[in-house]
Amino acid sequence: MNQERMIASFDGTKLFSRKDMPEKAKAVVLIVHGLAEHLNRYDALTERLLQAGYGVYRYDQRGHARSEGPRTFFKDFNELPDDCKTMVDLVKAENPDLPVYLIGHSMGGFTVASFGTKYPGSVAGIVTSGALTRYSKPTFGVLPVEAPADMYVENSLGEGVCSDPEVVKDYQNDPLVEKEISIGLMNALYDGITWLKANPTNFVEPTLILHGANDGLVAEQDSRDFYGEIASEDKTLKIYAKLCHEIFNEPSKQAIYTEVITWLDEQLAN
Repeated sequence: MNQERMIASFDGTKLFSRKDMPEKAKAVVLIVHGLAEHLNRYDALTERLLQAGYGVYRYDQRGHARSEGPRTFFKDFNELPDDCKTMVDLVKAENPDLPVYLIGHSMGGFTVASFGTKYPGSVAGIVTSGALTRYSKPTFGVLPVEAPADMYVENSLGEGVCSDPEVVKDYQNDPLVEKEISIGLMNALYDGITWLKANPTNFVEPTLILHGANDGLVAEQDSRDFYGEIASEDKTLKIYAKLCHEIFNEPSKQAIYTEVITWLDEQLAN
């Protein structure tokens, strides 16, 4: 069963979402995408999760793809975890008897990390991939940027997303991938990272932290620092040699999907 719909978030902004459920789900996973991309780029991961018996919800973050809001713009970093909370609340309301897990990539990794920090104890576990949880690699240069919030710069992330040239080409030609990024978004994320760094002990969720060693956009050091500082008693860190930013799209992606599913299965068994 699948369903696409618009969900009103905490401030009325409508988020485009998709729900895919197997015949009998053992748990539900909410996937949160990264900067400038959209939920469809997680079709392959969704397929594997469905095969493994997990229901999957996804949404386009505000200002991205089919969701409402000024393009790639955040007024305040809290919009990210609070939109996530809207979706978590929906998932729980529709699946009251099932555990809920989060998977967030890159900026979506920031979203789920900040959600876990702001709303501890809300979900059964959190998986991050190439998550922006610190700012060890200054991808946007020195932050905050002294420029108007509504000024935009070209999205130059494409080259660093993956070692597979086909994935890079598809990303650059994808009409739903945003082509510009606002200064407001960059500065909101900077504020969010500063807040995240100041409150690591609020994060207590069981967590699986994944990162490619050759990530050209978000330094693996971000995940090492996040792992070291959070208060989770059940936490696992995996750094993949030779893999780039989008580990879920690398040629070895099926092996990584298997690792995620194995971790989820182990969480359910505990």
